[in-house]
Amino acid sequence: MAQVELIMPKMGESVAEATIIKWLKKEGDLIAADETVLEIATDKVDTEIPSTAAGVLIKCLFKEGDIVQVGKAIAIISTDVNASVEAPELKTTAPAQVSTVIKEQISSPAAEIETIERNSSSGKFFSPLVRNIAKAEHISVAELESISGTGANGRITKNDILAYIPNKGKQTAIVQNQPEQQLAKVIAPTNGNGASNSKPAISLNAGDEVIEMDRMRKLIADHMVMSKHTSAHVTSFVEADVTNVVLWRERVKKDFEKREGEKLTFTPIFIEALAKAIKDFPMINISLDGTKIIKRKNINIGMATALPSGNLIVPVIKNADTLNLIGLTKQVNSLANKARNGKLTPDDIQGGTYTISNVGSFGNVMGTPIINQPQVAILAVGVIKKKPAVIETEAGDLIGIRHFMYLSHSYDHRVVDGSLGGQFVRRVADYLEQWDTKREF
Repeated sequence: MAQVELIMPKMGESVAEATIIKWLKKEGDLIAADETVLEIATDKVDTEIPSTAAGVLIKCLFKEGDIVQVGKAIAIISTDVNASVEAPELKTTAPAQVSTVIKEQISSPAAEIETIERNSSSGKFFSPLVRNIAKAEHISVAELESISGTGANGRITKNDILAYIPNKGKQTAIVQNQPEQQLAKVIAPTNGNGASNSKPAISLNAGDEVIEMDRMRKLIADHMVMSKHTSAHVTSFVEADVTNVVLWRERVKKDFEKREGEKLTFTPIFIEALAKAIKDFPMINISLDGTKIIKRKNINIGMATALPSGNLIVPVIKNADTLNLIGLTKQVNSLANKARNGKLTPDDIQGGTYTISNVGSFGNVMGTPIINQPQVAILAVGVIKKKPAVIETEAGDLIGIRHFMYLSHSYDHRVVDGSLGGQFVRRVADYLEQWDTKREF
C-alpha cells in the first residue's frame, strides 16, 4: 500500500519550527488533495497545511500543542482509499545500536548539542534555535540541563538561554568559593555593573487584573528582545517637507480610486521612495550571518501592520522596486486586508529584506523602531503635520504653511555606520520632497 508523508513545510526565512494548533482531520478520514489537514502557528503567522495527496489519514505523528521542526513528517497518508487505519510499521533501532550511533556522533560539546532533542536526561526539549545558540556559545548539554526554562512545560526559550549567556560560569565559581553552610543561598546573577539580571518582584494590589499574554504576543515579545540583544541599534532622524506629496495625492486620489478601484494611501508612496533609496544604497539591503555580510539581490519591503487584536504582523511586498505606484497600491491594500482578516499565507510574510512602520497612523510624531531580524534596518514614518516654514523665492524669503513629517531610521551599527544610515534616510526624504506634482499615476 502506497504511503505519503505529510511534511512540516518551510514557513519562511529563520523559521525552524511550528506549533500544531488544531487537527482538522482525524485518523481514518478521507482527504482530498490540497484539502486542509491541520492548523499551525509560527512566530510570524498562523496558517493551514493542506494535504499533498488524496487518500486516507492513517496516522497523526504529533498532538495538538506539539512543537515540530520544519522538514519533519507530521502525518502519514495512504493513497489507497481502502487502507487500514492501523499505524504503519515503524523501523526501530535496538538500544545498543542507538548507543553506538550516539557515541560515534558525539565528539565535542558542539556536536553533542546538535544531536540532542527530546532525549536529554531531564526530558527537556531543546528547540533548534536554542541548540544553535548553545552551539555558538559552547554551552554543554549539562549546562543546558541546569537552565530553568520559562516556556511551556519548562521548555527553555530564547530569552532563557540569552539571559544565561552573560553570566555563564560566574555563578558556579562564586558558589564553589563559599563555605559549605552558604551553598544553599541563591546569588542573583548581575550584568557586570552590580545590577541584578533577575526578574523584578511584582506585587499585586487590590483591584489589579492579571492578563495572560496570548500566544502571538509571547512570540512577538521573544522576537523583540532577541533583536535588541542581537543588533547594536542606532536611530537617525530626518524632517521631510512632504507638501508636494500631500497636494498631489489630494488632487488625484478620487480619479485614482475611480479608475483603479483602489484607495490611494500614503504607504505606497513612502514605499516607492524607500525602494529608490535602497537601490542607491544597496548596503542597507543586507543581512549579517556571523562575520559574513549577505547582500540581497531582491528588494522585498515588509510593512508592519497592526491587527485587530493589537498584535503586529509584517507582510512583504516582493520586488518592490519593479512595481509602479499602481502595483504598489494594489499590493499594499491586498496584504493589509488579508492581515486584518487572518488570510495571510506563509509566502506573504517571508523573504523581507527591509521593513517600514507607519507610526503616524496612530498620531505619533516619530518612533525608534526595533529591527526586524535578520534585516539590519527599519524605517518609521511619523504623522504629517502642517507647520509654518521659511520659503525661499526669487523675490525673497516668505513664511508659508507646509506639510512636514519625521522619518526615523533604526539600523544595526555593527554593519551600518552613521554615514550610511544617515545618508540613506536623507535620500528617502529627498525623494519625497522632490515629488513631481504634475506626474500621472
